[in-house]
Amino acid sequence: MASLKECCDAIEECYEFMLAYAAQGLPGDQGSQSGGQLRHLLAQAVDALSELAGVCASAVKEGNCEPAGRYEAFLAVMARDTADSRAALELVLSQPSLSSQLIDSLNASIHLRALLTDLFLIDEILKAQSGVANQVSGNGEQDQT
Repeated sequence: MASLKECCDAIEECYEFMLAYAAQGLPGDQGSQSGGQLRHLLAQAVDALSELAGVCASAVKEGNCEPAGRYEAFLAVMARDTADSRAALELVLSQPSLSSQLIDSLNASIHLRALLTDLFLIDEILKAQSGVANQVSGNGEQDQT
């Protein structure tokens, strides 16, 4: 199983590449190096999305995040956003030609934007939780020498 960081990195890398691809104004991806790279990154993002819900749930559990009910509710929202985003990515990936306009439309998808926001939110919360745990255990103290 991938880590949360690995999943996030794959999704973010794909999204950033899609932004650049959309700006190229290409009618399709046939014969272009960037088109092949786009398909590869889309496939990696789909793979990351297939693991994301489990990875997030594990990170929350391992972090002993409280209150558990709040995290469970958010993870349910995130699971829906993940499924919606995955469906959109898989639909686009199944197309015989990937134009810049098609990718621009995918970039604008509310589903993908909601997922990215979910990822940023949970990442910041887990970082803060980890920081609190480090401070409590004394691992967050800076060297005073």
